[in-house]
Amino acid sequence: MNNTTADFSKLVQIMDDLREKCPWDRKQTIATLRSMTIEETYELADAITNNDWQNIKEELGDVLLHILFYAKIGDEQNQFTLQDVIDGISQKLIARHPHIYGDVKVNDEEDVKKNWEKIKMKEGKKSVLSGVPQALPAMVKAARIQEKAKQVGFEWENKEDVWKKVEEEIGELKEAMQEGIQDNVEHEFGDILFSLVNYARFLHIDAEGVLERTNKKFIYRFTRMEEEAKNSGKELTDMSLAEMDAIWNRVKKENKNS
Repeated sequence: MNNTTADFSKLVQIMDDLREKCPWDRKQTIATLRSMTIEETYELADAITNNDWQNIKEELGDVLLHILFYAKIGDEQNQFTLQDVIDGISQKLIARHPHIYGDVKVNDEEDVKKNWEKIKMKEGKKSVLSGVPQALPAMVKAARIQEKAKQVGFEWENKEDVWKKVEEEIGELKEAMQEGIQDNVEHEFGDILFSLVNYARFLHIDAEGVLERTNKKFIYRFTRMEEEAKNSGKELTDMSLAEMDAIWNRVKKENKNS
């Protein structure tokens, strides 16, 4: 037994001990764990966005613990065991990679994705979009929907056509704004966001990821602006927009990427 196998067994035993002996761990259900699992996943996403390998390692451990927790509860409820979980994902990976474990030939990653979707449909999926979780953040969901549609050939020819669609949607938003019907304005604004996510895909950009980086950049610059204002004996609420803008531009020049 190698160290990884032995250490994994030790972790499983720790989970068993906690479930039996710790009042808090004993009380948890799949419902109470759900929100904490989402939080842990977002913490992992933050660590990835920050390229913080130390935190990535720690957050992966937290996510692994949750997986073991669900498997333990599933076993207690006579629904499934940890072995069932491991066997299930192993079988799925083998079945969905016939170019590795079978005689299917592929040329690139796009062929792999298309084969993946074909196999899923043969497994009983009613729609290529059925695998997109309803609870995903809207921007992530938009990208996943577009990627899924692409696998059956429902895709733009080139990024220039996609940008024309963005411009078309902007024009429709302007028309809706002139009409003054709020529901139509919201509808067209949503179409612009969806089209921009599509354009991001053609630029090989993760729209959700780059937006989060921009959020972090704004937070950094805004808090620096607050600090600059306090250092000069003022609060932002006491300053004019021109004064704040001058500080903002100074902060921006300090570090364009922060």
